[in-house]
Amino acid sequence: MILLYFISLSYSYSIEAPNIKNLIIYEKKQKIKFFDFLNEAGNKVNLKDFESELIILNFWATWCAPCREEMPSLSNLQKLKDEKKLKIIPINIGGENISKSKKFFDELLIEELQVFVGDGAGIAKNLKLRGIPTTLFIDKDGYEFARIVGSIDFNSDEFLNWLNELN
Repeated sequence: MILLYFISLSYSYSIEAPNIKNLIIYEKKQKIKFFDFLNEAGNKVNLKDFESELIILNFWATWCAPCREEMPSLSNLQKLKDEKKLKIIPINIGGENISKSKKFFDELLIEELQVFVGDGAGIAKNLKLRGIPTTLFIDKDGYEFARIVGSIDFNSDEFLNWLNELN
């Protein structure tokens, strides 16, 4: 009887808090501070320029091995989802230029994502980033409600199930 109680407790906990490595879900959403960055054409854009039910901001660099590891799954995720429901914005904050970022995407055969480059120090301070890769989840009202610190497989069943519950 006691064993059944603990099994039911652990089952209900896993439904509420998904078992996704490095995922932090905030009890209280945090308003994001909008910031400027460059698109692949070299034009200044702002986070508020993007409209989607859910925005995934991924911060990375070409020299970051875990970033290289997770980027193909992030690209595949965008292929699976309509951009009106989910927009993935990968921003290189490693101090590299657009050309080097595009080469990185070409090497990894990343076709579903656009290249963006931002001021690493400014963005890191603004969003309290502690390392890369870091991925932020932002709702349509501009509130961050979760983040992943470190790399994950964005095509894992656990992650996709959680994402489907969100929208």
